[in-house]
Amino acid sequence: QVQLVESGGGVVQPGGSLRLSCAISGRIFSINVEGWYRQAPGKQRELVAFIASAGATNYADSVKGRFTISRNNARNIMWLQMNSLKPEDTAVYYCNAKSRNELGTFQEDWGQGTQVTVSS
Repeated sequence: QVQLVESGGGVVQPGGSLRLSCAISGRIFSINVEGWYRQAPGKQRELVAFIASAGATNYADSVKGRFTISRNNARNIMWLQMNSLKPEDTAVYYCNAKSRNELGTFQEDWGQGTQVTVSS
């Protein structure tokens, strides 16, 4: 069983910063892709950023230059550093991992989400 747990959400004023963390545990042999998604009220869940196995990163246009995704070497912790936050960044943020267990079986898992609210 794979478990992802987010932390670090909260309320911040526009222009402020937050750092989200995601802890990953369970039967994982290798992680192929780790990413952050978000979902605002009444909107579809959207990709914010991801980091692939070789280290390549990708960001949504709306957060480029403001957000940074990173991970530790064991790939069981990842972060999303969010700077220059805007009210439109308000959403529930979810971490996601695409991985394989020791038998090579593909797995995709989600955290339960952490609320980020940007308001003056």
